[in-house]
Amino acid sequence: MVMEIVVSAVLLVVGIAVLVVIHVCIVGRALRGEGEGIWRSNSNGNSNYGMKRFSKEDLEKLPCYEYKTRDLEMECVVCLENFKNGERCRLLPNCNHSFHVQCIDSWLLNRPICPICRTFAAARPKISLIQLN
Repeated sequence: MVMEIVVSAVLLVVGIAVLVVIHVCIVGRALRGEGEGIWRSNSNGNSNYGMKRFSKEDLEKLPCYEYKTRDLEMECVVCLENFKNGERCRLLPNCNHSFHVQCIDSWLLNRPICPICRTFAAARPKISLIQLN
């Protein structure tokens, strides 16, 4: 009985030590700036995305549609307003999330990712096997 308690206590201490080491490693990476995903800082200290920023021409290539009222109300997560019948909305091709055109355009000029799921907003070109050879 005493041996079981000692073994359990040792396993508990070892488990906690492993979790502390993992936590220190993750926090250390974050503080050193590693593992930031697509967010980067350039040489003059301004932050920007490692991906290409959107231009006005890039925005015009994204699909737009006129919102039609449905049973389910939808909301633009940029301005937090519900879509109204007849408003112009934009659909991001990679994730199929919708936003008001003016809201998502101003968002994409500053950061090239979807505000909901953080996927790259522009459609990536499809590569066929023929192109790879």
